[in-house]
Amino acid sequence: MSARISAIEYHLPASVLDNKQLSAEFPEWSVEKISAKTGIDRRHIASDSEFSSDLAIAAGRKVLESEGIDPSAVEYLIVCTQSPDYYLPSTACIVQDALGIPTSAGATDITLGCSGFVYALGLAKGLIESGQVSTVLVITADTYSKFINPADKSVRTIFGDGAAATLVTSDGSADALTAFTYGTDGAGAKSLIVPRGGLRDGVALQPKADAAARRLEPSSHDLYMDGPDIFNFTLAVVPESVEAILGKAGLEQDDIDLFVFHQANAFMLEHLRKKLNVPAEKFVVSLAETGNTVSSTIPIALADAVRADVLRPGMKVMLLGFGVGLSWGGLVATWG
Repeated sequence: MSARISAIEYHLPASVLDNKQLSAEFPEWSVEKISAKTGIDRRHIASDSEFSSDLAIAAGRKVLESEGIDPSAVEYLIVCTQSPDYYLPSTACIVQDALGIPTSAGATDITLGCSGFVYALGLAKGLIESGQVSTVLVITADTYSKFINPADKSVRTIFGDGAAATLVTSDGSADALTAFTYGTDGAGAKSLIVPRGGLRDGVALQPKADAAARRLEPSSHDLYMDGPDIFNFTLAVVPESVEAILGKAGLEQDDIDLFVFHQANAFMLEHLRKKLNVPAEKFVVSLAETGNTVSSTIPIALADAVRADVLRPGMKVMLLGFGVGLSWGGLVATWG
């Protein structure tokens, strides 16, 4: 049996932070400048009482209800998050109970960000094709807004909160999830880091990550991103990954009908599109209404592409995530 993506739904918090609000807080950045730099018009922000498990549960309910699937059919739950409710227990245990997934199901967290959706699909494929289970629910959920220093406009303009739920099931047809490639470069861990709040609280890999060094009043977590480092890493690793995926799949670039990459920001995506020489109509950019939702950007973009009739059954889609870790991963999916 091969694994395939059966359905995707997503959930966004009700509260919205738009560029007009950000420009009012940071007058040196106009609404137009923020939109031009990021390609983002608004982001959804979790409330003080709303956490990753809440978003994950809402997304999970949506996909199960939309497909008319009883929670008892789910045999394994994977929750991908870098903003868990607690150190322990795992967020997956909380979500399993809330969704009514049976206690006979496996449930685990994976702690990955921008590449996390691809890694979770790889794990789901392994579980299904090794005969362990036949139905896996993959949920990506992040609330990065809770990590961000309120005065740090460089990241407040980019990140939004959200969750996506993807149903992965067994299928007797040809392999629908293929050519998985992965990569890790922990030497770049310092480039995107939350230096405060963990057990190594305040001891960062990167001195510049300290809020005071960035002329910010320290808050609870103070997410730090070295934009140039991340940009250069992306421009180096993505073209190599595309070639590796195509090689594993035995395909040419023209054989790919749609490219859905991690939706980091529109500026970076356009650089990648041009560098790879991908036609604009084959390259999905879908973050204006959501911002960078980290592990959920790819499934959200896929769901939006289906609704817009851009992604149709039988199409070959290249998925590629890259970022925090540093970590990256990609595959080719035949849309079913």
